[in-house]
Amino acid sequence: MKSRDTLIRLKKFQVDEKRRKVMQIEGMIAEFDRMAADLDREILAEQERAGIHDPAHFAYPTYAKAALNRRDNLKRSADDLKGQLEDARGALAEAFEELKKVELLDERDQMRERAGEQMREQAELDRIGLMRHRDGVGA
Repeated sequence: MKSRDTLIRLKKFQVDEKRRKVMQIEGMIAEFDRMAADLDREILAEQERAGIHDPAHFAYPTYAKAALNRRDNLKRSADDLKGQLEDARGALAEAFEELKKVELLDERDQMRERAGEQMREQAELDRIGLMRHRDGVGA
């Protein structure tokens, strides 16, 4: 049973690792979205200051243009991470299923052991009762 316990611990560790990875990716996506929203506000403020809202205009503010590029990069990165997040969630679900299978096997084996133990105990009690009955009948 020690090997089964070790396997269960390993599966739990794998589930925890996959869960941490999912949480890390979710955190990164949230952070990128927050940063992109901040850049959106800064871009709008810069456009208002300059009075130019068209990025193709020759006098469009350089800072706003750089912030637009940065925001677009952040959004692309967040989109890429969303694909990784789906993969990580799938891996987490798989690891969780594997853990549950091992735990169910372990539970089934423990039930078999308990049933065997109960049968042995009952056989011993039957033997004792039979001996007492014989001793009582023969006396």
